[in-house]
Amino acid sequence: MAAPQIPVAALLALLPLVAWRMYARMRRMIGRQRLTRLRPWLTLLMFPLLLALLAVAARAHPERLWFLGIGVALGGAVGVFGLKMTGFERTPQGLFYTPNAYLGIGLSLLLIGRVIYRLVEVFVLGVVPAPAEPNEFAITPLTLGVVGLLAGYYIVYAAGLVRGRLTLLRGPIGKPGGKA
Repeated sequence: MAAPQIPVAALLALLPLVAWRMYARMRRMIGRQRLTRLRPWLTLLMFPLLLALLAVAARAHPERLWFLGIGVALGGAVGVFGLKMTGFERTPQGLFYTPNAYLGIGLSLLLIGRVIYRLVEVFVLGVVPAPAEPNEFAITPLTLGVVGLLAGYYIVYAAGLVRGRLTLLRGPIGKPGGKA
């Protein structure tokens, strides 16, 4: 199958949007963040739903589900490690957490690398397998593994943020909550 014919102008218009979203993601994974009530719960709702949708899409290829499952398990382990490296604090201005910068940079680079690799594969090299089904593009083994890793990480990390928030709410103001 030939590479999709997308006008160069459309690609150039999409690049700033993709760059902005990647920048926003990196900022959220690196510096001190406000610990909100809603954001972790949205993550705990959306990522399992995403995993379920990917599993349904890949059901015709059960061998690919192993990539998704292994990615989720590894991501969960990285999430536990990330929580141990996260600082929580309660101040008069609110609740905050500071994720590990190296871990945030590493996960962001993994996502950016996969997106760039896939774009080069499709639009530069013209490597597009003839899809047996419409969603074949999204269920390659490498994509499932990377998405599983990120989803596993975010699910475990969001659950830890919920727990950390509850711990901070029980503690005194002005005293760092430490590691949750």
